[in-house]
Amino acid sequence: MTATLNIKRPTPHVAEVWLNRPEVRNAFNDGVIAELTAAFRAFAEDKELRAVILAGEGKAFCAGADLNWMRAMADYSWEQNRADAEGLAEMLWAIYSCPVPVVGRIHGDCYAGGVGLAAVCDILVAAEGVNFCLSEAKLGLLPATIGPYVVRALGERASQRYFLTAERFDAATAKSLGFVHECVAPDLLDQQVQTIVAALVVNGPAAVKACKRLVQDLAGQPITPALRADTAKRIADIRASAEGKEGVQSFLQKRPAAWLS
Repeated sequence: MTATLNIKRPTPHVAEVWLNRPEVRNAFNDGVIAELTAAFRAFAEDKELRAVILAGEGKAFCAGADLNWMRAMADYSWEQNRADAEGLAEMLWAIYSCPVPVVGRIHGDCYAGGVGLAAVCDILVAAEGVNFCLSEAKLGLLPATIGPYVVRALGERASQRYFLTAERFDAATAKSLGFVHECVAPDLLDQQVQTIVAALVVNGPAAVKACKRLVQDLAGQPITPALRADTAKRIADIRASAEGKEGVQSFLQKRPAAWLS
């Protein structure tokens, strides 16, 4: 446990990161940002890890920026504001670029920067009744730092609406837009998260990481000769790898793969 996070390791292959500021609905400040950045940079180097769950303690996943932190920022110079925003950008990138898949467990409110945290997860499971809100415009601001990830995850058209209007939208709407993958009753939230984690950890560890990178690299790209050559190289590389050979042989021989032992 750190000052603002509760990090658990229920198995060698799974880590859980719980935002642990329930008294402020897990609103983040510079401390949370620094600790999340450090945690996910460490996960990126962890050879045993196959899945990370990102969740929040208390009544909400994340209500965005901490009010006291926002009050302090009101007196920041332009240079201080940029440095502060760059810290948030590094944190989001650390989660998004972490080679291990990240499953977001969303409950309660998910507002502003909290939507950014949700957007950098690879798979999102939300409880019915969750409210999402990109509320920055209400404060005369804009969701710039989280924007690249939200637009990718929510889609351009929906982002245009919710960036501009700052309306709330519920978990069912988020699922219909493709932002949320599963929307379940609150009492089934943990069960659904564990079902997804169980599916992740039985797959080839290197293959899962390669699949995550593949989606990120292919999204929005034109299908050019260079891209076709790159994807051919990727499949050749993994077929020739020890894990790829073991996976095919275990399938043909009808036995569990070595990574399941």
